[in-house]
Amino acid sequence: MSLRYLISRRNALRFLSLATGSFLFDWKEVAAMFGIKHDVYFNPLHKPLEKPVTAIVLGAGNRGNVYGGYSVLHPDELDIVGVAEPNLLRNERFATIHNIALEHRFETWEDVFKVKKFADAVVISTPDDLHTEPCLQALDMGYDILLEKPIAPTEEECRAILTKAKEKGNIIGVCHVLRYAPYFRQLKELLKANAIGELVSVQHMEPIEHVHMSHSYVRGNWHNSKETAPIILAKSCHDTDILRWLINSPSEHVQCFGNLKWFTEKNAPKGSTARCTDGCAVEAECPYSALQIYHRDKKRLYVFDLPEDKDKWDDAILESLKTKDYGRCVYRMDNDQPDHLTLNILFKNHVTAAFSMEAFTSYEGRRTRIMGSMGDISGDMETFTHTDFKTGKKTMWSLKTDSHGGGDHRLMKDWVQAVGHRNPELLSSSIDVSVESHIIAFAAEKSRLNKTIENIRL
Repeated sequence: MSLRYLISRRNALRFLSLATGSFLFDWKEVAAMFGIKHDVYFNPLHKPLEKPVTAIVLGAGNRGNVYGGYSVLHPDELDIVGVAEPNLLRNERFATIHNIALEHRFETWEDVFKVKKFADAVVISTPDDLHTEPCLQALDMGYDILLEKPIAPTEEECRAILTKAKEKGNIIGVCHVLRYAPYFRQLKELLKANAIGELVSVQHMEPIEHVHMSHSYVRGNWHNSKETAPIILAKSCHDTDILRWLINSPSEHVQCFGNLKWFTEKNAPKGSTARCTDGCAVEAECPYSALQIYHRDKKRLYVFDLPEDKDKWDDAILESLKTKDYGRCVYRMDNDQPDHLTLNILFKNHVTAAFSMEAFTSYEGRRTRIMGSMGDISGDMETFTHTDFKTGKKTMWSLKTDSHGGGDHRLMKDWVQAVGHRNPELLSSSIDVSVESHIIAFAAEKSRLNKTIENIRL
């Protein structure tokens, strides 16, 4: 984003504040207004560790490297001592970064559990359908766990993990990183401070962004719900979790509508081909062109395991597009994930939530509207507007964040502290609540497919 854009946007916000009788503040000023401690991440239970927590990473892909990267920045807190990764290139790179001994480098997750326990914890960042068995075996061997979402691809497996975790008493954190994003942390603090009176309802939208949708849920690993998980779980269990976390009440009933409307063969343009590399007549005009996204723009290249020599990237990308799903036409895939859906949830405290997942947007970043008895708040991951019903005063503030809203490494800090001090209270919430957010998603998918209202049973 250019400096020119940032300046013009800031000026636009200031102009809007003058035109509407609102005021633009930074978060510290807003927090003071509502008696909120400025540092929303301050945790008095955090203490120095006597020694770093040791961990084994199962799955050295994108997420495994994000969580493992915490040890590079904080070697006094976390030491990665093992890896399991079948892709030899990823295995070698990860082991080199973390200086992992040869005897603790494994090809598969199964190999890790064939040897004696040699670390405090495991980080499970394997594909979604390979979460359950590693998690259950790790619990049996006494490892604490950091588990990438979704917990598991089926409700039965989620419940099995919950049962085993309670039986064994291990610390298990689920990677609901949005709870640690400044945006949602600030919303949570405002609700706790009664900034809008009593909470009544929430509207929340996840704009996936059209290219992201085509990359992950049409061409990508999650394009088929039967082979992986429904999109409401794979993509939006972040959001069912955030709604449960903000509203802070068990859920009771859900109803969901949605379908696959656009990414189907009947919408394939005339002249299109099975692959974008097959001489497609409309490739130059298509917003989902694989040649444009991956080859010309060099976007989302982490899926290709490219060579170190960047001069060889073009040939490697083109070869991948001729053989992998990422080069296939988005209208001719075996995808079945909905490209739009709406979900309504009724909570036990009588708060209602309406969630919308949308593929066809030009932007990413959640949008949230929170309605209360004395005011409302609207936000878009970067800006907030709070309106006080009594005075009509509008208060605006903004923030900038990184990937996942800035939550990845903040989550890691809490988890490392929890493992290091043997205190699960340091996690943002229990495994029970994490599982509930998944059960909401499973119930939503049942509702969508069966056109029913589903009850939530924990």
